[in-house]
Amino acid sequence: MHRNLPAVSKVKSIRLDRWEDSLVEFMQKMGNSAARAIYEKYVPAFFYRPQQKDCNVLKDQWIRAKYERREFTGENSHCQQVYSSDVFESTLWKKGKDNKQFLKRVFLLSRKDFTLRYFIKEDSKVPKAVISMKDLNAVFQPEKIGHAHGLQISYLHDERMRNLFVYHENGQVIVSLFNAIRATRLAYLQKKHPTLHVNDLIPQITRHCLKEGYMEKTGPTQREPFKKRWFTLCSGNRKLLYFKSPLDATELGAVFIGTESHSYSVSEISGRSTRGGRWHCGITLQTPGRQFVFMCEQEQEQREWLEAITKVISQAMTPEDYANEANLGRGK
Repeated sequence: MHRNLPAVSKVKSIRLDRWEDSLVEFMQKMGNSAARAIYEKYVPAFFYRPQQKDCNVLKDQWIRAKYERREFTGENSHCQQVYSSDVFESTLWKKGKDNKQFLKRVFLLSRKDFTLRYFIKEDSKVPKAVISMKDLNAVFQPEKIGHAHGLQISYLHDERMRNLFVYHENGQVIVSLFNAIRATRLAYLQKKHPTLHVNDLIPQITRHCLKEGYMEKTGPTQREPFKKRWFTLCSGNRKLLYFKSPLDATELGAVFIGTESHSYSVSEISGRSTRGGRWHCGITLQTPGRQFVFMCEQEQEQREWLEAITKVISQAMTPEDYANEANLGRGK
């Protein structure tokens, strides 16, 4: 990443490049710890620190925020005030609900009532949707959306997961919106859980899914033909969601995944299925109300799904999880 930002940083090889005495002295004096003490002195709790597996736009903007804009040294407090302002507005390209066309939409993030609204036109008075921070999640999905700055915003609408797929041509704009959403989500969680420490709330602000991909699914009697569906597993809400395609706006259905002590289990199906599916690496998910059968194309996919579902089953349930389980009728 640093090699692609010559205006921000200089990359030198220890063996192949010539090191001037002044540069050696600088490195001895500074070092990583001393540099972090300067450039990461005031990183807000909500600000997302990219990890190794994160997309390039998050890494790029983290580097630029640190060294180019010096957002966390205390010199430039304006940027941090923007993230936490009462209103954050941005115009984004949003994918249509029922087609592949992206159209410009105005998004308005409000810290006053913890909502994200979006409008079809700039002069629209009535929003197309009002999204509560309660169930909102945002995660970058460049490969799925087909744009380097693609962001997926998910929320509950009429008890079903609704997805918005958006992007902005400017990386700073989309990452700033992402961190503004995180700032608003953290403020909401602090109001909802006033006794919890901020460090306990940070993992709840936004969450990556444990696993996504295609599997084949059959119906409740297990005599129906297998159909290819796009599945998403989230540990935060313990739901296995399925869609017709990766860019569907609304889920087709959801399966709640509880704990082993509540009669939930997952296992591999040995041997090839004889019920007409094209794929033959099977998984059985047992819930109190139904047995689900899924087929994966490859054994590697089968192993990854088994590991991901097992991880959710092994996690203790919260009071909110029990409420979600009741709402889903123990799987449908």
